[in-house]
Amino acid sequence: MATGNYTTMTVFIILGLTEDPTVCIILFVVFLGIYVVTVIGNISIIMLIRGSPLHTPMYLFLCHLAFADIGYSSSVTPVMLMGLLKEETSLPVAGCVVQLCSVVMFGTTESFLLASMAYDRYVAICSPLLYSTHMSPRICILLVGTSFLGGCVNGWIFTGCLLSLSFCGPNKVNHFFCDYSPLSKLSCSHDFTSNIIPAISSGSIIVVTVFIIAVSYVYILITILKMCSTEGRHQAFSTCTSHLTAVTLFSGTITFIYVVPQSSYSTEQNKVVSVFYTVVIPMLNPLIYSLRNKNVKEVMRKLMARTHWWS
Repeated sequence: MATGNYTTMTVFIILGLTEDPTVCIILFVVFLGIYVVTVIGNISIIMLIRGSPLHTPMYLFLCHLAFADIGYSSSVTPVMLMGLLKEETSLPVAGCVVQLCSVVMFGTTESFLLASMAYDRYVAICSPLLYSTHMSPRICILLVGTSFLGGCVNGWIFTGCLLSLSFCGPNKVNHFFCDYSPLSKLSCSHDFTSNIIPAISSGSIIVVTVFIIAVSYVYILITILKMCSTEGRHQAFSTCTSHLTAVTLFSGTITFIYVVPQSSYSTEQNKVVSVFYTVVIPMLNPLIYSLRNKNVKEVMRKLMARTHWWS
């Protein structure tokens, strides 16, 4: 892309969440705590899975989901925390581009991983005898690799569209990170293609992943209702509730931001929803999967008992 687009614009000013000093201090403490819990929680999930017998495909996906959550939160939260400590946070154009690419990449990767986990649950419940064949190590690696590749491609699409815009006017971004929508509003080129391509790309990914998840759970529900054993039904439901909770939270907020027309919601609503899916959900995922997963809780209990015994 031509570097001439940025001859009159070297930095973007991130306005952040609020200008109230008292509220900024409160939010800084809250979000710092959330970020610490996010990093510790997701690293704990990764270490717990890698150091335990939990080496089935579901936990492989969960391990990579935890990694994506760390990258997702780390792409946004540090800049947001800096903005809460200072009146204005300035980012060079290159830094803004990198942040946007990183956020889109990890967010898209998470969408594909959640779809892969839904397929895994479908095979485990609907075709248990074929599970080892349909979810072989080769297929699992292919699904994980495709998830990260899809994330990279979507990140490059957003980055390419952003670099095609010209910025020659105001440089104040009314957001707490370099998201595409508020950045495109600052452009003086107003290219229709650069606005529609990211929407089509994100919308297509959301439709495909939600379709896979929805179809998987329709078949899962039909299979569960056909089960004669109450215990079998309960066990099948228990293996899906944590994943279904995570999917609902993530897909709902992502759809609101990238699919719903911008004219139907305000900038402040955009900020609130963005905080939820970039900061809060990465913290909730390890809690959801650890507190509602019997196997994870059992491994945690044994690890804590072993630690207590050595001490």
